[in-house]
Amino acid sequence: MSQQDLKKEVVEILSNHRTGVLSSVENNKPHSRYMTFYNEDLTLFTPTQADTEKIEEIEKNPAVSVLLGYEDKGQSDTYVEIAGTSTINNSEQLKKQFWDESFNKWFDGPEDPNYVFLQIQPETVRILNNQGEPPQELHL
Repeated sequence: MSQQDLKKEVVEILSNHRTGVLSSVENNKPHSRYMTFYNEDLTLFTPTQADTEKIEEIEKNPAVSVLLGYEDKGQSDTYVEIAGTSTINNSEQLKKQFWDESFNKWFDGPEDPNYVFLQIQPETVRILNNQGEPPQELHL
């Protein structure tokens, strides 16, 4: 499969799946949790509270891993594994663009100063479990 075809497939998986697993590093060990992800040209954004431990973890070590796509049929689902670097993004435009009423459980609205995003810049993206094909890597 060409790199262009791989990119199309990765974008399709990212577009069709919002819930995934974010793993950061805590005390030199993986720390994973489910998060909601938004894709903008292979850069991922996930909302979080500024005063959470994941922010502290990212500030100490920005290396993260994301799994997205494995949620409907189980063993036959194609999914992506993303290794990248995360930064904190406090953009007002981003906060308004991705605001969802369900966020009211955690935030007082898009202007809430505790409402921030982790921005994840992929370094490698692998497509796994793709109809019996071996894992394929998108080179970025």
